[in-house]
Amino acid sequence: MSKFIDKTIGDWMDHMAQTNPDGLALVYCETGLRLSWRQLNEQARTMAKGLLAMGVEKGDHVAIWATNLPEWVFAVYATAKIGAVLVTVNTNYRIFELEYLLRQSDAKLLLYSSGIKNSYYPDIVKELLPDIKAGEAICSDRLPVLKQVVYIPHAGESASEVATGSFAQLMAMADGVSDETLDAVQRTIGIHDVVNMQYTSGTTGFPKGVMLTHYNILNNGNFIGDNMKLTPDDKLCIPVPFFHCFGLVLAQMACVTHGTTMVPVEVYSPTAVMQTIQDERCTAVHGVPTMFIFMLEHKDFAQYDLSSLRTGIMAGATCPMEVMRAVIDKMHMRDIVITYGQTECSPGMTMSQTDDPVELRVSTVGRLLPNCEGKVVDPETGEIVPPNTQGEICTRGYHVMRGYYKMEEATAQAIDADGWLHTGDLGTCDENGYYSITGRIRDMIIRGGENIYPREIEELVYRHPAVSDVQVVAVPSQKFGEEVCAFVIIKEGETFDADGIKAFVAERMSRHKVPSFVLAIDAFPMTASGKIQKYKLREQACEELGL
Repeated sequence: MSKFIDKTIGDWMDHMAQTNPDGLALVYCETGLRLSWRQLNEQARTMAKGLLAMGVEKGDHVAIWATNLPEWVFAVYATAKIGAVLVTVNTNYRIFELEYLLRQSDAKLLLYSSGIKNSYYPDIVKELLPDIKAGEAICSDRLPVLKQVVYIPHAGESASEVATGSFAQLMAMADGVSDETLDAVQRTIGIHDVVNMQYTSGTTGFPKGVMLTHYNILNNGNFIGDNMKLTPDDKLCIPVPFFHCFGLVLAQMACVTHGTTMVPVEVYSPTAVMQTIQDERCTAVHGVPTMFIFMLEHKDFAQYDLSSLRTGIMAGATCPMEVMRAVIDKMHMRDIVITYGQTECSPGMTMSQTDDPVELRVSTVGRLLPNCEGKVVDPETGEIVPPNTQGEICTRGYHVMRGYYKMEEATAQAIDADGWLHTGDLGTCDENGYYSITGRIRDMIIRGGENIYPREIEELVYRHPAVSDVQVVAVPSQKFGEEVCAFVIIKEGETFDADGIKAFVAERMSRHKVPSFVLAIDAFPMTASGKIQKYKLREQACEELGL
């Protein structure tokens, strides 16, 4: 069995700074930033002291809403050093989702940047906190725990007035805290303390805060890096967002545990990724299938030299065989692998290996990672099914989450009395331990690697003045794997306007949650007991849309 790392993430960063001080830790090609492990640790320590000076204490929740900026990386290790919990915010969120997350997570501090295309974060924060003033603590009935909002400017950008302070001010406040004070706080942190909280859609209701510990994510990243055969000579291009476990664990933690250089791309674009790989001679790159498809199909693909690539992970959605083969053949990624799991298991449960036959790497999601247990059970009886028989995939081990934040009932539904996490995914396991995913018990939609829970969209569409009822289902998509389709019953006397309903959602929710299709229907298909038959809606949508 592979060995566990029995250190906190903050202590591990100290270890890296001591054992490989001059090794290259972090590179940003766009800005020319290059930090060694010693320098990265110094940045994390400075930020940690600044957070302490700002009043952030062990156990407090610090939310971060930003693209893959250097400050995001600093925040991971700074919060870990003081025992704060880093709450990750999806960069696509709009006000409806941001308010829910900040309130449900009990975030005390929000770090945020200017935003992404078509979404300017300062305007959203101002709408949510209209009385915010620099230098004054926040007092909001809507967000009673939130006290500070700190703005992270891009390179060359001035600080926003929509904040209680700037990132530069936070770092400057470190001068008021001694190294001894930080070290004393860091010594009180345990490896099984919660360090990260990520919001994921579940079986019911709104997104849940998945509580992950130092031990969860540091060790999961370590075993993932082992499977990829990462070394300090590797450079991993990271275009996947840090707010996902893909970016934080499969990328950052895999690199940190192996001394591999992190080369983030702030915001994904095919050209930015290919340029970064070429310029920095990256040996690995992560992505969801859609990211690889966009690169392979780009008109200038042949102009980029990607010959330095060796490995990487394709995950987050179903990986089409033809895409895997094209990545191996055309992007030189002979050692590309697939990882399967979910946020609730830190996130990796199974993974293919670099020396697995290509056929197994494209037709399965590999075997169990070290120190993970897995089984496939009959969803009705809970009994283990024979090899190659479909059932629900369950897992148990060090990687299973602490639970959902302030949702004990939902936690009990996800993790049974024997410690098995029920994934809700349907799959099989063959005689050699290779798992395959065949479907989902739950009706979550996975669009281009983004998890979308229908009820969250349904709750919003219900508010549309013309809508009497709504059901949201997944429909197949060649580009994204799945897309969102909303069936609506229109109120008597109102007019059906598909584009108007899409615009209503787009103003209040992330882009990826906006229905690609809106179809009118007179009544939903029902079972004898009155339950809506979503599979019939999916079939109807496919027929009407010619999918």
